[in-house]
Amino acid sequence: MNIKRKKGMSIIDAIVAIAIFTFGMQAFVLVFVKVWNSNSFILEEGEASMAASRVVNEIIKEIRKTKQADNGDYPIESGDSFNLTVFLDVDNDNVTERVHYFLEDESIKVGITEPEGTPPIYPAGDQTIKTMASYIINDYLSQPIFYYYNSDYPGDEENNPLAVPIYPEQVRLVRIHLYVNIKPDKAPDHINIESVAELRNLNDYNDF
Repeated sequence: MNIKRKKGMSIIDAIVAIAIFTFGMQAFVLVFVKVWNSNSFILEEGEASMAASRVVNEIIKEIRKTKQADNGDYPIESGDSFNLTVFLDVDNDNVTERVHYFLEDESIKVGITEPEGTPPIYPAGDQTIKTMASYIINDYLSQPIFYYYNSDYPGDEENNPLAVPIYPEQVRLVRIHLYVNIKPDKAPDHINIESVAELRNLNDYNDF
């Protein structure tokens, strides 16, 4: 009597099948992680760029209100490629504060100083400092944050933007340009954000 044995999966077949399944799962996991990281980076980069854009708009809105200090000082105290110090009523309390915008540790920060005493004086240094935006990677040698222009711009492009540090009395227009990147070592293309503010109150001053 002939008995037919059912042919099943051998141990070698099982090992091969398990190996194929394992390699397939590893490939799937690697692809999933790569896609996840990519989407996470895009989301974080987008959030950082939106935050920086809001900050640029905030600074532009504020410095348009630049005005004479409460002690009579000129509306702009000083400015260079990475620092701008002006006088304005930043918190709408009818007191003119000294406001210092600057780059530090890849962050845009603002220092605010209230006048003290009668007659009012502004203490040296920033009384309070807060971070406005992070992941700002402007190069200190070739990518200024602040650019300054006189009343002849845009007609006079030869003498604009102005050399820094500025002569405050010459400035009528300020351009802000930020480069944003949360991982510059992995994403060489930076996000560019820029805007321009006309310092309207300075139109009442004669050029020196």
